[in-house]
Amino acid sequence: MEAVPTFPEIQEAVTSDDSHPLHDFTVIYPQQVEWGDMDTFGHVNNVVYYEYSQNARIYYNRRLGLFNEKTFSVMAASSCRYLTPVAYPDTLWIGVKVKKIGNSSLVHEYTYYSTALKKVVAIGESVLVYLDKLSGQKKPIDETQKEAIAALESIDQEA
Repeated sequence: MEAVPTFPEIQEAVTSDDSHPLHDFTVIYPQQVEWGDMDTFGHVNNVVYYEYSQNARIYYNRRLGLFNEKTFSVMAASSCRYLTPVAYPDTLWIGVKVKKIGNSSLVHEYTYYSTALKKVVAIGESVLVYLDKLSGQKKPIDETQKEAIAALESIDQEA
C-alpha cells in the first residue's frame, strides 16, 4: 500500500484528549479555509464542504492504497449537515472513516472540527462505488483492501 504522510501533531492533540470530538477517528485531514471559500454572506459556502470531504476521502483512500490503474470510483450519494458557520481564517480538521464496507462500495463518515472555534461545525456522509475502468461495471473491493479498512476502523465485516 502507498505510504501517505500522517499529521502527528493533530493525532497527538486528538488522542491525548478523550473528550475531543475526533478522538475515535484514526484518519484526520487538515483543511485550510481559504478566502475564496467564503460567499457574500461572509462564511464558507455550503458547496465547499463537499470539496473538503472529497479532499479528506482521497487522503483516506490513498492511505489505504484503494486507488489503482484498473479501478475508479463514483459518488452514489452524499450529505452534509451544517452546525455552525465557518469563516476565513480557519483550519478544519476533518475526521474521515469508513462506517460500512459493501461489496463494491464504502460509506464514509465525516466530522468537520474548526480549530478556530474549537468545536464541530458540520457532519457528513457519502457512498462511494468502485467501478472497473474498462467495463464501467461495479468492481468488488478485494479482500486485502477490506481487511485493511476493517483493521484500521475496527469494523466487524460479518455485521
